[in-house]
Amino acid sequence: MTLTKRIIPCLDVKDGRVVKGTHFESIRDAGDPVELAARYDNEGADELVFLDITASEERRRTIAELVRSVASVIDIPFTVGGGIKSIDDARNILLNGADKVAVNTGATSDPAMIGRLAGLFGRQCIVVAIDAKRNYTIPGDEKYWFEVFTYGGKQSTGMDAIQWARKAEQLGAGEILVTSIDSDGTGDGYDIELTGSMADSVSVPVIASGGCGRPDHMVEVFGRTGADAALAASIFHYDEHGVAGVKQHLRDKGIHVRL
Repeated sequence: MTLTKRIIPCLDVKDGRVVKGTHFESIRDAGDPVELAARYDNEGADELVFLDITASEERRRTIAELVRSVASVIDIPFTVGGGIKSIDDARNILLNGADKVAVNTGATSDPAMIGRLAGLFGRQCIVVAIDAKRNYTIPGDEKYWFEVFTYGGKQSTGMDAIQWARKAEQLGAGEILVTSIDSDGTGDGYDIELTGSMADSVSVPVIASGGCGRPDHMVEVFGRTGADAALAASIFHYDEHGVAGVKQHLRDKGIHVRL
């Protein structure tokens, strides 16, 4: 039996508003998170991801009240990330309506936290988010590797993204959300090499993120990689494509998606 692929709108939130940028920069407004969440739920989104994109950089917790407001208008699985660095942070988010927590900066600083969270809440609740960018060891050379970045893509870590994904799975991650900083906001498509390498390296579900500009980019990432889900923002936020229309396009192309 072929597993269905998931389509996941993403709400990148800053100062209480949904925003979208390019390469994690040049941020522009995209709307109210509660209104967008309700719309995506009604359109048939499989899940919703909410990322408080400045929480780690500003060294504060995710805005729990806004999370609660979003959770109140949706009936689909809800993942929340941003500034989660402890069991208390994760518990607070889950108590305010999230079904899963996404950890990024906090997990790279304290990898054992993944195991603590999985042990308490179950690994199905723990998503490790990895923001990765090509690192050309020698400028001008064609050889590169994928480096993990934290604090909203602003701080390099020296960590290899593929190796970190493997370790995160071993520590208890239930899913991996991989975002290509190189592709983010470009509309040129997902980073197939990064996504494919990640999916081939772990046995837990991988969510592809960064670069989706049209439905065929989802067809491509599902057709050429082992990604289990595709996350997108711009094509949904700015009414370029609706969730239902995207799903129908995928079905027409032979991709198994949920109704």
